[in-house]
Parts: sequence; C-alpha cells; structure tokens
Amino acid sequence: MGKHLVKFVPDDVSATVDTGVNILRAASLAGIEIKSTCGGKGSCGRCAIKVLDGQVRYEEGNRSKKLKDQGLNLACQTIVEGDVTIEVPKDSRLDEHQVVLENENYGKVLEAKEVDILEGYEFSPLCRKVQLTLDPPNLTENTSDLTRLQAKLRQNTDCKELIVGLPILQHLAETLRQEDWKVTATLACMNGITEIVQVEPGHVANDGYGLAIDIGTTTVVVYLVDLSNGETIDKLGTYNKQAKYGDDVISRMIHAGEEGGLQELQQAVIGSLNELIDKLLDRKDVSSEDVHVAIMAGNSTMAHLLLGLPPKYIRLEPYIPTATELPPVKAKELQIHINPEAWVLNFPAVASYVGGDIVSGVLATKISQADEMTLFIDIGTNGEIVLGNKEFMISCACSAGPAFEGGGITFGMRAMNGAIERVRISPKTYSVQLETIGDGAPIGICGSGLIDCLAKLHKVGLIDRTGQFFRDKETPRLRKTDDGWEFVLAWAEESGNNQDVVITEPDIKNLLRSKGAVFAGIQSLLKSMQMDVNMIEKIIIAGGFGNYLNVEDAVQIGLLPDVDRDRYEFLGNTSVKGAKLALLSQAAYKKSIQLGHMMTYLELSAGTTFMDEFVSATFIPHTDLTLFPSVKDKE
Repeated sequence: MGKHLVKFVPDDVSATVDTGVNILRAASLAGIEIKSTCGGKGSCGRCAIKVLDGQVRYEEGNRSKKLKDQGLNLACQTIVEGDVTIEVPKDSRLDEHQVVLENENYGKVLEAKEVDILEGYEFSPLCRKVQLTLDPPNLTENTSDLTRLQAKLRQNTDCKELIVGLPILQHLAETLRQEDWKVTATLACMNGITEIVQVEPGHVANDGYGLAIDIGTTTVVVYLVDLSNGETIDKLGTYNKQAKYGDDVISRMIHAGEEGGLQELQQAVIGSLNELIDKLLDRKDVSSEDVHVAIMAGNSTMAHLLLGLPPKYIRLEPYIPTATELPPVKAKELQIHINPEAWVLNFPAVASYVGGDIVSGVLATKISQADEMTLFIDIGTNGEIVLGNKEFMISCACSAGPAFEGGGITFGMRAMNGAIERVRISPKTYSVQLETIGDGAPIGICGSGLIDCLAKLHKVGLIDRTGQFFRDKETPRLRKTDDGWEFVLAWAEESGNNQDVVITEPDIKNLLRSKGAVFAGIQSLLKSMQMDVNMIEKIIIAGGFGNYLNVEDAVQIGLLPDVDRDRYEFLGNTSVKGAKLALLSQAAYKKSIQLGHMMTYLELSAGTTFMDEFVSATFIPHTDLTLFPSVKDKE
C-alpha cells in the first residue's frame, strides 16, 4: 500500500492518502466539503467530481448516464490508486451556500409570529457579574483569599453554595490585589449551584455574553446574546459539517460506529460551531473570554455526537439513548472557542427521537402553560410532533426522510438563494412560472417548493393521486428518460446551472412518503388520545422549513390537517428561541428540565397504528377524503 498525492483545483490544496481511499475522504482531509447526502454510499449522486489526471479506479455502476455525459464521477466511488488531480464543481460543494435565517423575509406565506419569549419569566441570566470591594486582610483578619471572596459574594447575592475551579484559584491571589481588592466576579448559576467562573481585577461594567445554539441535523445556528439586557446582538447560521457523512441521523449513527467515525462527527459539529462563534465575536469585537455560558438544543443524536457519546443504541430496538439528561461540561473539554471555564449546557431529551430541540421548542411556545389544545410540528429530516396543553403533552417522531431538506430529490436543495419556492403551472398549456428565494435563476427546488410543485402538478392533472404522471399529456416538459418520467420546471437556458431543472416520478414518490410519515404521526397521536383533528385549537409550525411553507398547498397534498387556516401559527426556529429563553432565565432553564420529564413519548414502531396510517397517507391527499373536506370539494 502506497501513499499518493490528491490535488484539488481550483482550490490548489492537496491531501496525501493511502491506496484505496476514495476521493470523498481525500477531499475532507484537504478541507474541501463535498455534498454527500447518502453518507458516501453512492446512491445520492451529489458528490460529482471530475478527474483531470492521474490513477483512479471506479466502483462498478458509480455513474449515471447524466454524469457520464458531463464527464463526471462520484467522489465516494472513485478510488485513489496513484497521484491524481481533481476538479470539484461548484454544485458539489457544501460550503458554497449560506444558511438563510428566519429573519430574512423572502415572501413568506405564513408570517413568523413575534412573541416575547421572556413573558412569564423573570430576567435572571444563567451568568452574571458582581462588582465587589473586599476588605484587605491583616494580622487579625487573616482568612484566606477564597474564603474572603466567598463571604463577600454571600453578602451581596442570594448565592449560598459557591464553588470555584482550580484555574480560577491559581490566579486568585494576584487578581484580588491587582486593583486594591476591587474585583468583578462572574457567577454561573445552575439549579441552585453557583460557580465562580471568572474573577477580574477592578470593577467591570459589562455583564458578558452567552450563546444560544440550535444544533440541527442540517444546520447550526448561533445567537450571541448580551447578558446585561437580553439583546441578541448578532446571529449566524451554517451547514452542519456532519452532512458530508450523510443527510440523516441514521447515516451518521452508522458512520459513528466505524473506526474513528465518532471522533470525525464530533469534530465536524464542533468545527461548525467554532466557525460561527469566531465570526460572531470578530465582527462584534467581543473577546472569547467574555462569553461565559452556552446552551445548546439539538435532537438526541446531535447531542450525543457533540459530546462524543456513541449513538449506536439509539437506532437499535428498543431505541435507548445513553442519557436523556446530559451533564454540563466546560468549554475547554469540547474545545469550543469561548472562555475555557464557561459552562456548555444541553437541553434534556424526551426519548431517542424526541430530543432537546423539541423540549426547547415547547419551552419557547409555552404549550405546557396553555389552555388550548395545541399541535406542535417541527418538520425536518425527522418529523417531531407534540400534542397537548397544560393538562398533558404527548410526543412522537416519524422518519420523514431528507426530502423536505432537499435530500433524495434529483434537484433538491435547502432553502437558499436560487431555490424554487413557488410554482405555477398553466392548466391548459402546462407552461411554468417560478419564484425563487432571492429572485435569482433557479438551480434547484427546496422543500416548500416541492410541496407547492406537487400540489400544482396534481391540481392541473399532470399526476394522479399516487404521484404517477399521466403519460398522455401533450407538452415537451413531460418526457421519458433512461431513468423514467420527469417534468421540466426550468429549461437549461433559464436555470442558474445550465441544466434542465426537473422533478421526476421517483422524486414525487419520495415526497409522498415523507408527507405521509408526518401526517401518519399526527393521526397516531390523535388516536392514542381518542381525539380527532377538529379538537385541535392551535397548530404551531416550527423550524426553518416553515419559513416558506404554503399551508394551503400543504393541506392540499395531505401533509397538514385540513382545519381552519387561522389556527396555524409559524414561530420560526423555536429551538434556538427556547435556548435563548433558558439562557436569560434561571427559572426557564429549570422548567426545561421539568419538561423533559413531563412529556409522554409514543413509540410509533410499537403496534400497527402508524403503518396503517402511513399507507393511507401516501396518496394525495389521503385514502380517506373525509379527513380533507376542502380538498374533497375540489375533486
């Protein structure tokens, strides 16, 4: 086995790898992030690269005709056998795109409702600074420096149990004397325990900063929060770099079980976090030493991977996580780029597939305090659903698959500039009008655009209720290829990537399975409580997906319940909002721990209810049209 140089252009970077390593791995070693929604299994076709020169071996059947015609190969199926030069096209790169945060308005159909997240909670951040002037010691008042500091803190605060770590203690003596016994102590408060995480000489006015973080399967979002007033002074989002190991949590759990895989996944998500943190602190001229606490909300798998916990048994029956309540850890343990002594907290999970992001969302939406019966839906790679009010809460998770995030779809993509979000099709000529995020030339179609497209294809009679194209429609947009039937949404000369942007019959089938899983989850929860959909008084749509969701179209295809549209609310990224709430209120953080215990979890794989509901929900809109009276009236 030899060593070979793999060079990448136009980046002019390289990696040295052993014989037998694939190009996807070599690119990662060179610092180039390539799309691989299937986790390197060769099935998604996203990791297309061009071999310019050198010795490689292609795995059998690694190229579709479309790739061959363009002279491309799949990086995950191209094996290094000598020195080689590789070109990575722009469309194959994961890092070419920026995440669209929910405050950017590109014509939402369901406007995000602004809420006061602190309503009902006292402003009492998890970290605060206290200015102190200590009495200097003398021969008769000769208590230790630490005892003197702790006594003064007890006099000036309500903190009784005060602990301090060794790094603080090592510098305490000099710090106290530097400004003639005037100091500022930073206190981190968690569940009745207070730790002195920083002692600074003199009286420091700034109360410091905290981070509210949403670690999603697809994206990572960080809010930089001023703890003196609760203001979010900046926020950023980016892709979770774990995506190169697969789009969904199952692919990543499998990779975590491979040699070195868990460490790679942990480093990937921490790399995503640090990239955002560094940018935020730099552009706001904030020192990393002044960030004293971070609180993270993510699903159970993301939380496990962040902390380096093997997620193996989450995916194996009976689906048990290592822990649902994760211990606080110091930033230095995870090598996160904030104050090394800062606490990093994770929201508790309910179960393997209802994680801290949902607990955070429930905290932010205050469902547990509401009188009205509420359905909370967070649609992503997994569809997580909570039903309840102040009397009870029951939750479940259904594997929606990556379709709503653009995975498994020929021209699928996330919600970013150039993504098709609205489709209009003429019922007579089948001509197409498109709206894209950012109003640029179309390069693909995001989840909300797929829903809109599916609804319009069915409405104008191009597909039947099973998602199959009617073959007899006279339009050049409907055509048969070597890979099956497809409909052209944008011709190559209209697109931003010089390719015909199409939706295929398999794409439609994937979307029907995804929407069917979500609706089946809703029905399963309702039936478990012997309720029907008309008993739901409010439906909250959460997450980035709702940013562009057309509720009417979602009902038309059978994704969401057919109830009065004024019952629907979109609250944006409730995961990060709940994290901010917990950051700013000790009572809210304590409440989040309670919520993890309060929610009942319904395991959908137990019994036949979910599968029966799923089969019925894979039609447009459903096999039981009485569930969709507004659609039935139009049939």
